[in-house]
Amino acid sequence: ANFSWVYSYYNEYKSYLRRMSKKIAIIGTGLVGRSWAILYTRGGYDVTLYDVSMEILVTALPLIQAQLSSMESANLLHGKTASECFDRMTTSTDLQESLRGAELAHECVPEDKDLKRKVFESMDRVMEEHTILCSSTSCIMPSLFTEELNHRNNCIVGHPVNPPHYCPAVEVIPAPWTSAEVKARTVSIMEGIGMKPVVAKKECDGFILNRLQYAVLQEGWRLVKEGVCDAKDIDTVMTGGLGIRWSFIGPFETAHLNAPNGIRDYAERYSKGIVRVSNTFGSPEPFQGKTLSDMAEYLESEMPVANLNETRKWRDEILKQMAIFKQSMPAKP
Repeated sequence: ANFSWVYSYYNEYKSYLRRMSKKIAIIGTGLVGRSWAILYTRGGYDVTLYDVSMEILVTALPLIQAQLSSMESANLLHGKTASECFDRMTTSTDLQESLRGAELAHECVPEDKDLKRKVFESMDRVMEEHTILCSSTSCIMPSLFTEELNHRNNCIVGHPVNPPHYCPAVEVIPAPWTSAEVKARTVSIMEGIGMKPVVAKKECDGFILNRLQYAVLQEGWRLVKEGVCDAKDIDTVMTGGLGIRWSFIGPFETAHLNAPNGIRDYAERYSKGIVRVSNTFGSPEPFQGKTLSDMAEYLESEMPVANLNETRKWRDEILKQMAIFKQSMPAKP
């Protein structure tokens, strides 16, 4: 008898189950892992939180509950309640159990290449064929810790902005061997939970966000070192100027609006000046010496190290208010 139809049906059924899968595994329950857990449950997924000890997991749960309650009070849970989201979470210290049935496993361990390679190798050994292995790394190229894996085609980076539950941008960075399907599924999952994926066409050191961030930090450092201005002036330029604009339109959109006839007009008017100034930027500055001492003196007087946790809470409250405002922003004409 020809039973090929049985295998065909079985494979179709497995594909159907995979499409219906609504489980995410969070690997590591620090700040970023906890934030991802909130975002995925808000998006309708069941989440298994994995860490190396139950003590770590028990510590993470009340922090997640508190953040969910704060977001619920601000109407930032997309119509869900804090308890609905929290009830979708389970915990485990068994990696294989955590990955079983998962559409995506999101690694959120500290920023160390060797540690990430070790975690990915462990996931590679116990994962199911369809599971996406996603890393939250902020600037380690995925090719550096996934090349030797059996399931390397399933590997990708999903790097959020901190804190992810208030900042929706996420960098999606493929390795050279990441499959087109995995890339498309990752983008679909991110969009489905309310994030705004920035999809790189290829990996590069530092990705996109940190290359831009480092450029600003480098030039700001240089201006302070050369005595052009104080560190506080750099922060004021951002908080009272560029940062306000860039919080709702990007630098290219800003340029497009800053010339009467858009970006072509802007390039015609300003490109020579931009090139002239850019040629004076010089080589990268190491963050050390007298400039570091001056920078630390300013920052430690403005935000004492002993009070940094309180200052972070203040920052997060402002970001929450901005997230609330952005939900009600009018659309661009």
